[in-house]
This record gives sequence, structure tokens and C-alpha cells, in this order.
Amino acid sequence: MLRRSLPRRPEARRILVGTLLSAIGRGLTLPFLFIYLTDVRGLSDPRAGLVIGWYGAVTLALSPLGGTLIDRFGARRVLLPALLIEAVGTGSLALVDSTASAFGVITVVAIGSSAIWSGQNTILASLTADDERQRVYGLNFALLNLGIGVGGLTSGAIVDTARPITFELIYLLDAISYLTPALILLSLPHVGHRLADATTGTKGSSGGYLTVLRDRPFRRLVIFGLVLTTCGYAQIEVGFTAYAVRVVEVTPRIVAWALAGNTVMIVLSQLLVIRRMEGRSRTGALAVVGAVFATAWLILGAAGLVGTGNAVVAALGVVACAAVFGFGETMLSPVMPALTNALATDELRGRYNAMSSMIFGISGVIGPVTAGPLIGAADGKVWVAVVVGGCLAASVIALSLRPLLSAVQDGRTTAADAPATAPTPA
Repeated sequence: MLRRSLPRRPEARRILVGTLLSAIGRGLTLPFLFIYLTDVRGLSDPRAGLVIGWYGAVTLALSPLGGTLIDRFGARRVLLPALLIEAVGTGSLALVDSTASAFGVITVVAIGSSAIWSGQNTILASLTADDERQRVYGLNFALLNLGIGVGGLTSGAIVDTARPITFELIYLLDAISYLTPALILLSLPHVGHRLADATTGTKGSSGGYLTVLRDRPFRRLVIFGLVLTTCGYAQIEVGFTAYAVRVVEVTPRIVAWALAGNTVMIVLSQLLVIRRMEGRSRTGALAVVGAVFATAWLILGAAGLVGTGNAVVAALGVVACAAVFGFGETMLSPVMPALTNALATDELRGRYNAMSSMIFGISGVIGPVTAGPLIGAADGKVWVAVVVGGCLAASVIALSLRPLLSAVQDGRTTAADAPATAPTPA
């Protein structure tokens, strides 16, 4: 299955290697930023929260600019500086000693992050054919999670809040990891250039994001993504953790095991899911994702009803919720970028991918802000009802997207299998 999922072009395979190596570095630091800022550098909880929120706001604000620059100059000329800026910013986190320096450094990190996701997706799209793109994006997601898991396990054995140098070490290692995809891209001089000539008066140069938003199928896909990620992904860091600790009353260690189970589910099942999804409707898969996410939240809600009455069952419910959620991610990760790039044109591919990445930024602001008040109402029952209802609503939106797509765009057939259009007589 791994061999079948690998892209045909060796350049794309090397890009995937860069994803894995940089993900290991990301995993070293991903779980510890809040702890590092508060317990090691002495920032108060509210100030640390503002720093992390500022990162999300800057990334979201600059993402559209990143997409525009990718279309105008090529992903290569945007991604290479972004990776270098990200490396400098991440390494500088080791030197943070005040709130002001934390804001300054996290701004640099956000500037680099704003174009990395869309740039990498655009390059992968340019190196893969339509019939393999969905498999490659799924493999990319599996490698990303594998790297984060390996990095997280490694840093968990290293860091110690009583020894600040351990945190400084992992941030420096994370910075070095961002240089690996940059070096790989430098070794591929013909990769990542402009996909189309944006000459004066063309659709790409004159329409910009307005042209992207006028694309009715893509607009419907964006609405689906916003609803699903707000009630799904955006709830993992705040809603899931807060409900598990405060309502189900499990320990933070159980939450850590649950997140580990989520990663294991993704790594073990991603290739199998990719294989089973070939030739099937992408919109149907997105609808199933909404149902799976809703099921995960229902399991968590049931664990909340059990609560301390049966601590073992409640803990198993928390772990099962994260694992089921991970299974839904294995279907979403290959389909969402593949469908985005099936709708995109070469002139606007960077903007399409930037808009797709902005979905997670917007939901990342809405989800955490709304999770707290909802969990505080009726012992979390209101939160469970909202996120379950939102995920099911996303499923309905996904099904409404199908009539707007061709069979090729929906993944039910490939371009080679599609019937050829009869030539028009002269």
C-alpha cells in the first residue's frame, strides 16, 4: 500500500521526505509552547494565551498575501524565504525572556508559517497527476502525523521545566528541521516555479480572490470546511481537553494518551483508507467525515454522563473519542486538498490553496472562543449538542456539493476514463 501511495515523480517523493523531517522537529515543540512561556519564562497564563492567539491572527491575516505571491512569483520563491524565516523565528523562541520578546518572536514565526502550507500543497499539486493526487495528500498527512508523534515522544523524554536549557534545545532542533525541506527544494532547481503566465488581462491576474470566491463549487467547499473544522478540528485543543478534564474528570495523562491514540490511528489506518477511497465520491467521503466526527463527540458526551461513576469506562471513552476522530481525519486529509486542486486553475492555484488553509485559521479563532462558554453551560451538554449538530450539518453541505461537480472532480472517475467530447464540425 505504501508503494502504491508513493508519487510517480522522484521530486515529489523528496518533498514528502522533507515533510517528515520537518514534522519531527514540529513535534518536539508542538505540545509545549504554553508550558514553556508560563512555567519556564514566567509569563502569566493570560499573556501566554494572548501570544499564542496573536500567532493565529497574524498567520490568518497574511495567508491571502502568501497565495497571491505564490501565483505571481511561483511557490519556490515564496516557500524558501518562508522556511528560512520560520527557522529563525522558531530558534529565537529559545531566547524569549519577556512578554515583549515573546510577541516579537512569535510574529516572525507567524510570518513564515503564513505561506508554508499553501506553498507545499501547490508544489505537490504541480508534481502529481490528478489520479494520484488524493493518495499523495493522504500519505503527506500520515507522514506529518508520524513525524509529530516521533517528535513528541522524543521531547517528552527530554524537557524538564526545572532545566530551561532542555526547552532551548528542542526549539533549536525544531529550527534546524525547517531547513531540511528548504535544502531539498534547493536541490530541485526545476520545481516550484510559476504554473502559468499571469499576463495582463488574464483571469489569474485580474480576478484574484474575487475570482476564487465566484467559483460556486469551491465556495460551497469553503462553507463545508468552516462548519466542519469549527465543530471538529478547532475543538481538539480547547473543547476536547476542557470537557475531558472538567466534565469527564479524567487526568491530563489520560488526555495525553488519547491524543497519542489519535496519532496512532492516523498512522496505522491512513494507507488503508486511501486505498479504499479510490474511485469513490469525494463529497460522499466528506459527508462520512462529518458523521464520524459527530460520533466521536457523542462518545465523549457519553463518557461525561458516566463520569466518576466508572472512571475506567470514562477514560476509555475519552481515548475512543480521539481515536474515532483520527479515523475521520484520515478521510478528510486526502480529499480536501485534492478537491481544492481539482477545482483550481494553474493561474490561481496558490490562492485556492491559501483560501483552503485559511479555513483552519478562521475556525481556530472561532472554536476556542466559543468552547469555554458552551462547556460551562449545562455541564457541557450544550457544547456536545452544538458540535454534534455542526458536524452533521457539514455532512449535509457536503452532499449538496456533489451536483455542482463533474465526475472527475468528485473522484468517481479519472480524466483518462471520462468520455471524450465529440469534436465540433468545422
